[in-house]
Amino acid sequence: MEIHIISIVPELLTSPLSHSIMQRAQQRGLLSIHIHQLRKWAINKHGQVDDYQYGGGAGMVMMCEPLANAIDELQAEQPFDEIIYMTPDGQRFEQRTANQLSLKGRLLIICGHYKGMDERIREKYVTMEISIGDFVLSGGELPAAMVVDAIGRLIPGVLNDETSALFDSFQDNLLAPPVYTRPANFNGMEVPEILLQGDPKKVEDWRYEQALKRTAERRPDLLNKHENG
Repeated sequence: MEIHIISIVPELLTSPLSHSIMQRAQQRGLLSIHIHQLRKWAINKHGQVDDYQYGGGAGMVMMCEPLANAIDELQAEQPFDEIIYMTPDGQRFEQRTANQLSLKGRLLIICGHYKGMDERIREKYVTMEISIGDFVLSGGELPAAMVVDAIGRLIPGVLNDETSALFDSFQDNLLAPPVYTRPANFNGMEVPEILLQGDPKKVEDWRYEQALKRTAERRPDLLNKHENG
């Protein structure tokens, strides 16, 4: 998979995407991440990529020309399967969206900044708008890094255990069950006996029951989605 990211502050993306699982994914050649500084396509020698908004009001707006030139140049190499804009008013990012995007071959993510970008770019180029929650950050870089991480770990071969991602929270609209490791007894607190017996079917059933219980307690809103598939 190939992911391109357009940002005004690319430095914010360097660390999150250069370590741990994302680093291994790139080293193995399973994921290619390209971060582009929008100022490369600035309208003047001062690196301008934003301007005041028509109609007045506080906050700058990302301009059409730099974004259009950046997208056109990057897309000329090969069309993108999705052009994603990170914005607070986008659709809420969920596991099923990550699952769908992980099957794509080439993505472009645009990090919003200031008051956002000129609406005409959204209308002409953007195919998907994503929000990570009902709150506002200084820019779309950190949300973009989260989306790339969520997508990248689903690519076959990225995780050492191919089945690991299938049991994460929100797969099948359930929270993940409790997990334990050694020692079996920690300060008098015991690991559930069923996990020590070595019966895979009983362990699977126990984990499903625990996932249902935890979801009912913490996110009852998910149960209806789970029951309706």
